[in-house]
Amino acid sequence: MPATSSRPTTAVRPAPPSFAPGAPALIPRLDTHGCEGRRTGGLRTGGETGGLHTGGLRTHGLRTGGETGGAPGPSRRPPGPYRRLFGIPGTRAFTAAGLLARLPAGMFGVSAILMIADTRGSYALAGAVTATGLAATALAAPATARLVDRYGQARVAVPAALLAVLGQLALVLCVRSGAPAWTLFAAYAATATCPNVGGMSRARWGHLLRGAPEARHTANAVEQAVDELCFMLGPVLAALLCSALFVEAGTVAAALLLLSGVLLFAAQRGTEPPVSGRSTAAAPVRVPGMRPLLGVFLATGAVFGATEVVTLAEVGGAAGGAVLGLAAAGSGAAGLLYGRTRRAVALPWCLAGMTVLTTLPLLAAVLTDRLALLAGALLVAGTATAPAMVAGMTAVQRLTPAGRANEGMTLAVTALLGGIAAGSAAGGWTVERLEPAAGYLVPVCAAALAWAVAAAGRGRGGRA
Repeated sequence: MPATSSRPTTAVRPAPPSFAPGAPALIPRLDTHGCEGRRTGGLRTGGETGGLHTGGLRTHGLRTGGETGGAPGPSRRPPGPYRRLFGIPGTRAFTAAGLLARLPAGMFGVSAILMIADTRGSYALAGAVTATGLAATALAAPATARLVDRYGQARVAVPAALLAVLGQLALVLCVRSGAPAWTLFAAYAATATCPNVGGMSRARWGHLLRGAPEARHTANAVEQAVDELCFMLGPVLAALLCSALFVEAGTVAAALLLLSGVLLFAAQRGTEPPVSGRSTAAAPVRVPGMRPLLGVFLATGAVFGATEVVTLAEVGGAAGGAVLGLAAAGSGAAGLLYGRTRRAVALPWCLAGMTVLTTLPLLAAVLTDRLALLAGALLVAGTATAPAMVAGMTAVQRLTPAGRANEGMTLAVTALLGGIAAGSAAGGWTVERLEPAAGYLVPVCAAALAWAVAAAGRGRGGRA
């Protein structure tokens, strides 16, 4: 213990922790139990003669020694990026609710394709109907997102989800009753109000982690992993329900999951971003660099849409859903690993890797008829998806003006949905007029187009 001076000393005010503002997961919680004196920013500073006395400093469960002259507490490994991320109060709750609400996203398309193809005997019709619904969603989603930014997530998402559920149930009724083909297009187009839960979830992370780019990179990886988990479990669950129960079971179950998940997500008000009212900032689509970036998402969506339709036609039934789930599993695992890295990879490089790896399913389908090889090829090809999506979403967040986060995220998802629609239609057309194996050429071309757009945008000075 150091010697104590005989005259009183003035308590020293410690410097505030140098953490990024708005990143509560990264700010240590200061334990003041047992401390006497004055509280300064949550830290008691000693007023006793002889210097400064601080209580134990706790950072997410890690306590360091506190008394002057004493030995520090036992050192432990600092928490990893994901543990720090979910140390923010409320993040686990809205992430779990968002997972439930987004699971139907991986079910609706597969369920509709299997339901329509089984009852009408045409994959081209099934692909065209789902493409119409996705195109309608792409048109309506930006308007819904602007309402979310203006009035709040809870007030807009719940009625929007209810309208989308009614559209899905109308599609089931049209299929079961043998209604004309045009009614299928009209019913699926009525699902366009489906809220972008992924965009709202990313907007929450952006609000909580403003000023902390590394943590936001990790959060984007989490969101992409959640997306991939939904697209891994969704097709399997949809195909299982449609084949084991009745062909409409997948759509009905997905509609119920969507409504219940959105209700739970909207109930998490503590992490909801504040409403912006009528924002005076420029529309995200007018921001320089955003339009080429949306073109990248459009082409990337075509990769997903074509792969889904072609794989279902090539494999069929519950096995097709399981094989698609493997591709999503590869992407989700790659996304979580990518989220732990501190150095992000430029978007053109991510898309170049995706272009190369999407050739593997084409080679497996053309050169062999073994299902195991095709499944393995899709698993490996899927590992390139998440890094590209994380890099793209990070670029969108960087370009989106303040107060229009939901709109910016929704524009990206809208472009993605538009690409999925185009890819679904192109994949269905190729399968019927050529052969299923040749359909895997569509995602290869779409991936190459996404890379070309990203590289051109970067070459013109863009930051994509």
